Amino acid sequence: MLSVLRQAQDGWVQPLDGAQGAMELTTALALSLVLFLTVYIFLSWFSLNRCKSLPPGPTPVPLLGTPQYMDFRDPKIYQKLSKEYGSVFTIWKMSEPVIVLCGFETVKDALINHAEQFSARPIIPVMEVSTKGYDINGPRWRSLRRFAMAYLRKWGTGKRTLEMRVLAETKYLIQAVSETGGKPFNPSMLLSCAVGNIISSLLFGEKFDYQDEKLRELVSCTARYIKAVKSPLSTICNIVPALLKIPYIRNKAIEDTTYIQRFVTKYMEHHKGTFNPLSPKDYIDHYLKKIKEVEHEVDADFCDFSLLGTLVGLLAAGIDTTSSTLKFMLMLIAHYPDVQAKVQQEIDEVTKSLRPPELMDKPQMPYTNAVIHEVQRVLDLAPTALFHATTEDVKFRGYNIPKGTTVIPFLTSVLTDPSQWETPEEFNPGHFLNEDGQFRTKLAFMAFSVGKRACLGENLASMNLFLFFSSLLQKFTFTLPPGTQCQDAKLLNLNKNNIIGSGKICAEPRPLSARCPDAHQERQ
Repeated sequence: MLSVLRQAQDGWVQPLDGAQGAMELTTALALSLVLFLTVYIFLSWFSLNRCKSLPPGPTPVPLLGTPQYMDFRDPKIYQKLSKEYGSVFTIWKMSEPVIVLCGFETVKDALINHAEQFSARPIIPVMEVSTKGYDINGPRWRSLRRFAMAYLRKWGTGKRTLEMRVLAETKYLIQAVSETGGKPFNPSMLLSCAVGNIISSLLFGEKFDYQDEKLRELVSCTARYIKAVKSPLSTICNIVPALLKIPYIRNKAIEDTTYIQRFVTKYMEHHKGTFNPLSPKDYIDHYLKKIKEVEHEVDADFCDFSLLGTLVGLLAAGIDTTSSTLKFMLMLIAHYPDVQAKVQQEIDEVTKSLRPPELMDKPQMPYTNAVIHEVQRVLDLAPTALFHATTEDVKFRGYNIPKGTTVIPFLTSVLTDPSQWETPEEFNPGHFLNEDGQFRTKLAFMAFSVGKRACLGENLASMNLFLFFSSLLQKFTFTLPPGTQCQDAKLLNLNKNNIIGSGKICAEPRPLSARCPDAHQERQ
């Protein structure tokens, strides 16, 4: 009888325990939901309160921010947002505000009128992993940039020696292009080799034949690095830095950076073995001399790490951007044969076809100079430039922007600002010509950005673009492959990545009589 009672009792106990467990689970879920809602409401309130002092913008989702606007590979959405929220607005990188500046007046106000306050750079997690801040855009940027600019002024831009190097390189480039026999070809590698030789001679003191595997490796690893910086993986990791704690993702994100670092390290080691402080030959030698001078300092800015980071940055900025711009120039000019003919006429009149164009000719070639600038405006190679950050709390255009806030100068909006350009959507060299047909500079031409963080290689790039472009047009007429339809500048801009990457063109040699009939008669 007792055993029966126990069984009955035991039978009743089991369902009672199950019900109790279910109640406890329900209670835990309810408490978790209440906690989640509390945190969500608090974060929403906190975000809204933070937004009060910031410029307006799309409402962020707590924790997530505004991820739909954080794909910087296609920033055209900022044009639409600026129409809704004005020339200064806020988007969110998770819980961090990001300020976007649109239009000439606003960007000028920030980068020129408030240059120091907007001169910092935000930490870019993927780059921080590979450089540890020892690069020309990191926290040590002032001294590293000052050194690089002093070197370029002394040994590079504006010096006849460097101009002679570029003029010599144009001969090799012209010869390589002539070997295509007027057939369709992709000039990307040839242009990259030509520009790469100029950068290599400055940094490494070395020049190569276009078929040299070392030069092609330099061009290839630089292109890979640029592509990796813009890749979806890098974009995601920069938005969610916690992903870089996963070894596989971290290694994948920086593998192309590691590749170019290995290439540069070989040159650094070679230079250390041949270094003579009394006779530095190139950038690396001058940098090694500087390292020697400050070796007594604690945590010096100048060291092997910063040399490596600086070299990688200069290579990426010097080779890829200039060669891409040159490629787009040749492709665009083929779509505008009347413009090309006018450039060639001006070149012929100035040089008489007796010599290649030189820098001293630039004042006498206003139309050619205007075309070069207008192509860069249409190309819009760096729509957002490198991001800025505030160095202190800033009162800007009625808003309070906290110290360290990331700032995006949307340069596309400057290069297409209708208040600055008569026909912003069209290719129009007249944008850079005054009423007398002379070249005019325009502050709204921000292809290299402006202010304290403007591209330090702007003068070198401008020299390369003028000399390579004018020399090629002196010798060749560039046409589209058979069956290719001409397109306007707007369509070319929309398709610029494919044009720069895989676009083909024909280079038809210009007979001497076509270049300059007078010179042809004189030689006969």
